[in-house]
Amino acid sequence: MGRNTRKRRSPLATKVVAGAAALAVGGGGLVWANFYASAHESDSSHHRTRSAGAQVATIQCPDVGQKLRNVPRGARSGVDKELARLDEQITEAYARLASTRQAQSGDSAYVQNAILGPLKSKRTAALDRIGINIRRGGGDAPGGLDRFAECRGMGADQPGNGNGDNGDGNGQDDQNDNGGQDQDNGQGQDGGGQDDGQNQGDNGNGAAGPFADDFVDINDVQPNSRDLENGLAANGDGGSTGSFTAACGVNENNLFNSDNLIVAPGVDNGAHHTHDYVGNQNNNAFSSDDDLAGADTSCQNQGDKSTYYWPVLRLQDGTQEFDANDLGGGAEGNVGKILKATEAEIKFVGNQQSDVVAMPKFLRIITGDAKAFTNGVANANSSFSCTGFEDRQVTDKYVLCPEGSQVVRTSNFQSCWDGQNIDSANHRDHVAFVQQDGSCANGFQAIPQLQVRLVYDVPAPTVENGQVQNPYAVDGFPEQLHKPITDHNDFINVMDENLMNEVVDCINGGEDCQ
Repeated sequence: MGRNTRKRRSPLATKVVAGAAALAVGGGGLVWANFYASAHESDSSHHRTRSAGAQVATIQCPDVGQKLRNVPRGARSGVDKELARLDEQITEAYARLASTRQAQSGDSAYVQNAILGPLKSKRTAALDRIGINIRRGGGDAPGGLDRFAECRGMGADQPGNGNGDNGDGNGQDDQNDNGGQDQDNGQGQDGGGQDDGQNQGDNGNGAAGPFADDFVDINDVQPNSRDLENGLAANGDGGSTGSFTAACGVNENNLFNSDNLIVAPGVDNGAHHTHDYVGNQNNNAFSSDDDLAGADTSCQNQGDKSTYYWPVLRLQDGTQEFDANDLGGGAEGNVGKILKATEAEIKFVGNQQSDVVAMPKFLRIITGDAKAFTNGVANANSSFSCTGFEDRQVTDKYVLCPEGSQVVRTSNFQSCWDGQNIDSANHRDHVAFVQQDGSCANGFQAIPQLQVRLVYDVPAPTVENGQVQNPYAVDGFPEQLHKPITDHNDFINVMDENLMNEVVDCINGGEDCQ
């Protein structure tokens, strides 16, 4: 598969991840097998060789970007670069974790001393620079930023809890104020990995997942177990019942990169995973608003230069893609054949209680959380289903569809706006989801709700005896282990004024337009 973006290679990163994969299937295979074997296995040699160090599947660190609520505009560029550096540090630490399983098996303190300790020192320096940037920008740096320096080891079986932070934005660990370090001293708990019989191979990515437990037969998902209906229908006379569908293709132009213009502007490989792009054709880390406004678009309506992007879906079948040796791709555990959606339905719908107002140009919205496995599920939002079964939606599993049915990814975006800002320091506070009755709270205004539905023709993975063969997975940050709960979707509104007014009129007038 071709692409029209610049090439990225990192021999060091490639070597580290390749070493991890070799360890998993080579001399270190016993460590991996023990790591993922059942806790109830009776073989005494298994219990002798499984050490505390080998129980750590990944690294959980506080998501500092979500804690920053008041960053002066003049400081955001510098802060964003430091936040990206924190992500890079975690990526490097995870690569070291994956490539040193043999050393971990012989030293229960290895992870803490050789990986988590040095990581904390690097994070402390980056956090200090974040504070300096905020103060130089005329703001007040939040106190106690260093509380977010410490990371811990965690297993592969359960999403994180945000390192004890309750998500209220005050950075307080409400259960124990020790920086999120659990009593296991960073070594994980109770085997940590995919227990319950999973003797897992590495799928070519250094044992970074997904695992058998990450999949569920769609027939085993309860109908209507997840409500995705907000904004689809009016609730009373005040609702807006129309819709506007944007036809923007399925990335026929092969526009891929591992940047993230919203979260990490000006940072090469800020996403650490590859994105599909439809709509705007000049979306990379260095694109200005003027660049976006002047770009070509894949949308049929040329007034829509918005950028719609999401992590690619891959089949881990051994295919060497164009990014097999690149950062964001194979060098960071995102391996296999990139699967293009057969359908990409992009629709804007109304509000259950009121008319909608126009979105401001260059409004940025992220839905879902690329770090939900280690952050916790508070911001997880995308879901998986199968055609013919879309009353069954699941957020924390990939689905196994019956023959003739295709995999569906769905993301319904936040549809309440603060009326002032096109972005916020943590990229979330300027928008919100509707309340239970469909209305917007706190003086927020209803805007058209973006709904993205992606359909894929995916060969069904085989799951037998706790192992999965040829799995599919979304690209992600390496330490997120390709968990389905990390799926997410991004949007920057670059519709011209006339088209946005048409969208609003269609929705408020109860019409279905395209």
